[in-house]
Parts: sequence; C-alpha cells; structure tokens
Amino acid sequence: MITFDEALALVAQAARPLGHENVPLASAKGRWLAAPVIAQVDSPLCDVSAMDGYAVRDVDLPGRLIVAGESFPGGRTGELAAGRCIRIFTGGPVPDGADRVVIQEDVVREGGVAIFADPGPARNIRKRGGDFARGEMLLEAGAPIGARALVAAAGADLGTLEVWRRPKLVILGTGDELAEPGTARGVPGAIPESVSLGVAALAQDWGGEVLATRRLKDDLPALERAAAEALDAADLVVVTGGASVGEKDFAKAMFAPLGLELIFSKVSIKPGKPVWLGRVGERLVIGLPGNPSSAMVTARLLLAPLIAGLGGRPPSLHWRRAPLAEAIGPCGDRETFVRAAWDGEAVRPFSNQDSSAQRMLAAADLLVRRRAGAPAAEAGETGQVIDF
Repeated sequence: MITFDEALALVAQAARPLGHENVPLASAKGRWLAAPVIAQVDSPLCDVSAMDGYAVRDVDLPGRLIVAGESFPGGRTGELAAGRCIRIFTGGPVPDGADRVVIQEDVVREGGVAIFADPGPARNIRKRGGDFARGEMLLEAGAPIGARALVAAAGADLGTLEVWRRPKLVILGTGDELAEPGTARGVPGAIPESVSLGVAALAQDWGGEVLATRRLKDDLPALERAAAEALDAADLVVVTGGASVGEKDFAKAMFAPLGLELIFSKVSIKPGKPVWLGRVGERLVIGLPGNPSSAMVTARLLLAPLIAGLGGRPPSLHWRRAPLAEAIGPCGDRETFVRAAWDGEAVRPFSNQDSSAQRMLAAADLLVRRRAGAPAAEAGETGQVIDF
C-alpha cells in the first residue's frame, strides 16, 4: 500500500496528453489551448472613432465646417479636405488627414454646416493596432478557453482553435444490490445507484467526455464483456465498487483477461483505501470504492488530476490554508481527508465522516487534509484544504 503523495505522482506520470484537435470557436468553451492564439489581423483594422461625433482637422478649429459625408463602422472614407468635416459614428473609420473626433454634444449643427468651439484635449480616436497587431500572441498555449478568451480569439479573426483532446470515459458501476434511482423502493434489498452519477458529473467538470455509464451485476463473464467493450471505446474506464476482498469483488478480475497491469492497488488514505489504477495497453483503468463518500473523495483527489492531465492540463492539486471553525481530533495511521464546508469565515468539519454517507456530500465544498499521525488541531488553527 502506497502513500497518497506516491499515488498522486503515479497518476501524474500516467496522465499524458492524448493529442490535440481543431474545433470551431462555438465548440471551444471549456477546452484548453494546445497552441497559442496569434492575431491574424490588426485590431482595430484602421484608425476608428471612439465616439459619435465629427472627424476634423485641428487647423480648422474653432470654426464653421461643411459636413462633407458620413462614416459608419465597416465603411470607407477618403482624404478630409480643408474646411470640411465628416459625421462619424463609433467604430467608423477616421478619414485621412483628420486629427480628432469632436463628440456630437460639443457641436452645433445648422443644416450642412457644423459649428465648433475649442474641443479640448480629447482625440477620441482608436489607433490602428492599438489593441493588438497582426502576429501578436493573445493567448498562450495551455490557457483555458472561457467567454472572454473566445472574444479575443474571434477578434483575432480565428475561426477554429487548436485544443487538447478531451479524454473519453466509460463508467462501470458494479454490484448486485444497485438499482436505477427511482426504482429501488420497489425491489427488496436494492439501493439506488448514486455513485456513477456523481463521478460522471465530476469527470465532465474536469474536461472528460463521458461516453456511457453502465450498471452491472456481479457476474464475472458479463463484467469481462463489459470491460472489453468499454476499453474499445474509451481512453479511460472508471469502475466503481468491487474493489475490496469479498467473493464478488471483480473490479480488477474483469480486466485480467485483457492484460491489466496495475500501477497501484491500494492507497493509505481514509476514506478510499481500495482505490486503484491500472493500464490495459494504451488505455487506463481506475477503480473507485463503492461507498459514495469514498468514491467522490478519491475521484476528486485522483480521478480529477488524471482527467486533467490526459486533457493537456497540469495533473496537480491546489491546496491552500484556511482557519478551522472547530477542533479536529488526532489523525490515525492513514492520511485522512475530512469533508467540510466554508461557513463564511472558517472551515467547519462535518460530524458524520462515514464513507457511505451521502447527505453531507451535498453540503461539503472542502476537503481538509490531515497527515497520518497528525495531532489534534484546535479551532482557530489553519488547515490544508482543497475545493471539493
């Protein structure tokens, strides 16, 4: 049995990016750049007005100028002659020879003539390339693509982006006792299967593409067939349950005929000791405990960085220090991750830390890391936490 840090290092080693692809801008939100975004145009493309008003030459001010035309965004203008001005709108191209745009509020219009006083220092012109120039890098490789990044990429005149490929997952939930949520109450001995839903949602949050979730009985031949089908379709197969030492714990056995090579088989953590990671050829398989809290804790700590790394992101965890609202007792011989919530001022651990608990999962938004053998922590002390 290895330590948590050793397991995380092995996850990082296995989580190699799967390659990249080009996707349309409309499909790029939530992806991660595999190549930098380089501007293909100047922005603005030419000198444009920053306000609605009149384009003028400084030498003609103050005075009365003939309005010689109009300039709208996307239009064209020529040379501005002496004694003339151009009615211009925000984003409209500034005519050659114009030195400034005088805002319309500072101009008196009498038919085809505009009367100007001293305009003050404001030029109200956005210079060509003032935002960025063609050939400039706007976003670095590895950057996440969100709403604001999409605006910059589109403004750079890119129709597609080169992004890291999302890992494809199949999730297999095992156990004779599991039933479709909404049906368990009518089946003696059945419990609603909840883990695969949470694991699938977490996987999607971290950039995974979930191809399918399947609920399987503890029948080894059927499990072996399901394992082969999952590996044919997915980059990563997630198995929940069946990882202890009972007679029907088939999570590893179902992959044995396919050549499963274990990377690790148990981790000295609480909850989640039975978590394991293996490889079948180029595919990865991770086994999560069947108990809901154990499954979701190990999914956050080991599956999330695994998916991140396969998708071109750093396969790391980001811990921070935060004050404890209540004392936490001494830690045993396994590193422990305490489910907790932020109360607005401090971290409040939950009293129910049972590995099968589900009610508190909805309220938990933090995990508190407790090193093996750590002494009790008093209220007011800081603890190492991560978003759950």
